[in-house]
Amino acid sequence: METVSKPNRFPLTPEQKQRRADRAQLRKSLIYEMWDGKPVYYAGYEDVLDGTKTVEQLMSSSILQSLLASRLIIHIASHLDMDVYAILGNELGIQFKKGDWRACDLAIFELAVLADQDETKYAWVPPKVAIEIDTKANMSHVDSEFDYYEQKTTQLLKFGVEKVIWLFTKSRKVWIAESDKDWIIRDWSQPVEVLPNCQFVPDQIVVPSKK
Repeated sequence: METVSKPNRFPLTPEQKQRRADRAQLRKSLIYEMWDGKPVYYAGYEDVLDGTKTVEQLMSSSILQSLLASRLIIHIASHLDMDVYAILGNELGIQFKKGDWRACDLAIFELAVLADQDETKYAWVPPKVAIEIDTKANMSHVDSEFDYYEQKTTQLLKFGVEKVIWLFTKSRKVWIAESDKDWIIRDWSQPVEVLPNCQFVPDQIVVPSKK
């Protein structure tokens, strides 16, 4: 049998090795979540790899998204006993197992549950409530956007999260999911219960009513 010779490959120069290492490190920094050991990148991550966008442009929130997140924290904190609960934000990592974690915009925990957690790492315990404002995830790993939202929500609930609330800024809809209950969709004009004696109306959070 005739053997096929492989083309000679010249060893990489130090500069080429550094560029390859830098690109690998950049790609790693663009991971938004890990699903069963497989990376889910930020939407538009290819633009950063191509040099047409910066990492900051990719990860930044819109004014409306930022307004919702900041005002929700203030509103919820004013209705909960902060000696009992903690409201964590900034895309907190919720770790299910090694190589499997999701990002949450806002997560409400009982302080007692966090007592044994390493504060420098992702949370290995479920929050009582997870609140998501849109998503920054690339959808190439799923068949549709609905699949992404459904799969992430289902996994959070199976992990022990009692309620998952999605706020969609384009459609101005709220999606509320709880285990063993029908998932419901509401308009932003309707109240959303977070916990007993703690609710909010998205429209009023964005534009507070005048007193």
